[in-house]
Amino acid sequence: MIGKGDATVLLSDDDIREVVSSGISACRLSGKCVLAIIPDTTRTAPMPILFRSICESAGACAKQLDFLVASGTHAPLSEADYLRHVGIGKAEKESTYAKVRLFNHCWDKAENLTTVGTVPAKDIAALTNGLLNEDIPVRLNKRILDYDLLLVVGPVFPHEVVGFSGGNKYFFPGIAGPEIVHATHWLGALITNVRVNGTKDTPVRAVVNRAASMIPVERRCFAFVAVHEGLKGMYFGTPEEAWSAAANLSMRVHVVYSSRSYRRILGIAPAMYDELWTAGKVMYKLESIVEDGGELIIYAPHITEVSFTHGAAIDTVGYHVRDYFLKQWDKFADTPRAVLAHSTHVRGTGTFENGVEKPRIRVTLATGIPESRCRRIALGYLDPSTVDLDVWKNREREGMLSVPNAGETLYKLRMATSLGP
Repeated sequence: MIGKGDATVLLSDDDIREVVSSGISACRLSGKCVLAIIPDTTRTAPMPILFRSICESAGACAKQLDFLVASGTHAPLSEADYLRHVGIGKAEKESTYAKVRLFNHCWDKAENLTTVGTVPAKDIAALTNGLLNEDIPVRLNKRILDYDLLLVVGPVFPHEVVGFSGGNKYFFPGIAGPEIVHATHWLGALITNVRVNGTKDTPVRAVVNRAASMIPVERRCFAFVAVHEGLKGMYFGTPEEAWSAAANLSMRVHVVYSSRSYRRILGIAPAMYDELWTAGKVMYKLESIVEDGGELIIYAPHITEVSFTHGAAIDTVGYHVRDYFLKQWDKFADTPRAVLAHSTHVRGTGTFENGVEKPRIRVTLATGIPESRCRRIALGYLDPSTVDLDVWKNREREGMLSVPNAGETLYKLRMATSLGP
């Protein structure tokens, strides 16, 4: 494996170029067609330097180099957004990078997908400790069959579904079909965000790795650990080994251990989250340090939509704790399980007994989503214009915490335990 990383310092641009150059050289790309699979705009990543470095290193030897955004079920990027994401202008795309093609993934269009196999129910049951027992078709973007090498290029953060993002997650759900998307998201919800998030080895990761092993194309990965200022580390190898090294570093960079919980937390969502579907990460990363009966406020005045893709389904089912769905499964069996998973992650842990739902904490939206819609989907509402960010500063002794750029750094109670067998 190739790479370098240190939780205390940032990699220089020269460091990044060196890792990219060494990794590309190790691939021996002469005459090969390469598909680089990259994150969308909802992840912190220095894509401009990575895009240019990969093009410079691979462009001279590869027969073809293209890029595919691993958007999962997120909306595809417009051409302008795509170019901005990789840091080039239209004129530069038409000249310097004229041969490089830029693709979006469309998860819900069968004609764009190919099936490479099925993970049988008995294997799923073994991998998930019996939480799931079903055949899972392994479908993903059919473009992969046009290439000799699939090159994952993506960050590793604590994650609510799989434990830590990155690696083979860029295939599933990154460029996957609906079956495995719904199954893995629901599996994470069954375990719960609090137990999964920030845990390296999870049943979800095991399923993702098993599915990736069925891809009939060579796979390699640049896995990196990003903060807003740059990269703390970057590793190249197989998706499994590069991800593992990055996850080890992410544990030191992206996890904050708190000695106490708080009765009110204001999580300030960054602009890269443009819908609650992604801004829910504010809740996922802060849930563990809200005290019982406390309140988590997702502050994002710029957000006016619940989900551009799944909004209608969420309006129908609302936000509820896991057991609300499990104990009334006949009512919700036909709802996409990724929607139910998102619902439970945003609402958090709690109980549903004798028809009464009792979430552990309150979740309040201080966004551009109207109060009537917030109430309809069973979330609290706070007029964002009434929130004075200065008032929230230095209130920890009073049990109030403000967290800027919330959504990527995981906060955990120091005494909390990780996911067990």
